[in-house]
Amino acid sequence: MQSFGFPPLASSNARVLVLGSLPGRRSIEASEYYANPQNGFWKIARAHDDSLPGKYGERAAWLAARGVALWDVLAAATRSGSLDSDIEADAIPNNFRAFFHAYPAIRRVCFNGATAAKLYRRLVIPTLSSTQQELVLHILPSTSGAHASVSFADKMARWAIAWQANGAQSEQSRGS
Repeated sequence: MQSFGFPPLASSNARVLVLGSLPGRRSIEASEYYANPQNGFWKIARAHDDSLPGKYGERAAWLAARGVALWDVLAAATRSGSLDSDIEADAIPNNFRAFFHAYPAIRRVCFNGATAAKLYRRLVIPTLSSTQQELVLHILPSTSGAHASVSFADKMARWAIAWQANGAQSEQSRGS
């Protein structure tokens, strides 16, 4: 089945970009990022700051107020299920060159899992300007319910970097 991504959730003050690979079926059905209740993204966000609202539109505003943008590496791909491993070779990336031009305050890209990072490196980095290629990259554990090999506590600790919207570099995490 051909799957299509969503427009980015981003505001002019965005300094951190969180990238998934492509929305899963539940997210597509709900037209919301991370709509599957088994996905821990919103739970991790709430654990970081318990003021996270319950309604999706309010969550988007909550992220914007914290300088965090959400998007996916892929604009479209054939995918038989919701797992990243189901993404086929016909994947089409989003236009990040234009995105980073529109949101120049972004200093850090946080990947929601290794597949998103791999797709970004393969399909996106070659299209970016040299300045855009210098953004700080952090590969974080996937929040997918299918990625249970990392404890929730460890995910929370590792995801703290996504909520630090000041853009400060962490050489330990750079490109890892």
